[in-house]
Amino acid sequence: MVLITEVSLRDGLQIEPVVVPTADKIRFGELLVDAGFRHLEIGSFVSPKRVPTMADTAEVVAGLADRPATFHTLVLNERGAQRAVEAGAKHARLVMSASEGHSESNSGVSTAEAMQRLARAAEILHDAGVRTEGCIATAFVCPFDGDTPVERVVRVARHYERIGVDVLHLADTIGAASPSDITRAVTAVRDVFPIERVGLHLHSTYGMADANAWEAYRCGIRRFDAALGGLGGCPFAPGATGNIAADDLIHLFHREGVDTGIDVSKLGELREHLAGLVGHALPSALAKVPAVPAEVRR
Repeated sequence: MVLITEVSLRDGLQIEPVVVPTADKIRFGELLVDAGFRHLEIGSFVSPKRVPTMADTAEVVAGLADRPATFHTLVLNERGAQRAVEAGAKHARLVMSASEGHSESNSGVSTAEAMQRLARAAEILHDAGVRTEGCIATAFVCPFDGDTPVERVVRVARHYERIGVDVLHLADTIGAASPSDITRAVTAVRDVFPIERVGLHLHSTYGMADANAWEAYRCGIRRFDAALGGLGGCPFAPGATGNIAADDLIHLFHREGVDTGIDVSKLGELREHLAGLVGHALPSALAKVPAVPAEVRR
């Protein structure tokens, strides 16, 4: 069994030029829950001037509050933490970069300053009873600094462990990691977080996301972020394209006999619904060809 967190409503929409209406976001979140997704990332408490597509995150949190799923929101600093608490968020993901170049681009501060801000943000969230997870952006490759030394990844992981996050996520922000990169980083952070508390956030820029996901699974990872149709990308990481496609990833796991709890019969209609919201076709493989039935074996 693997846990797939669907991230279309946050990492999918954040780079889109169109601002999807709040009611449409809430409805899409409801449809994802109906299809079996039990963890969704639904928005971020960041500057609406920098990321206008996330300006209504508080309203989305309120609109989905009574649905039977865990809803995550992204937080970068103390102000974001306070807004999450005020909105009634129950789960928050703290994010900082392992690399200096992306930290400056994404959050406007050095990694050392980001650590201090997130420590204060975690305190605000924990005092309010909000559960936290920590994500390490550019855990493998940075668009500004190149390959990220694994020592920098471990340094951030240890900081997250100190401030009390429940789960650690490693993000391939620009989709440039290879399977050997995955193995190296996962092996390193296992000394800080037990493997059942480590997840992976992948992008598909160079076509290696599915291979990286399978390598991570072989290493013991059972938590994966994915966006339906492969929507998304980071607006502050040049070259970053879509997330690993949830439909393709689920297809891979089901073909290999790994349960996800997702009703695959609903994914095609959901993908078309999402494409309608953003006004363009989505790039996943299954957007172009039908899935091979899981019961058909090689």
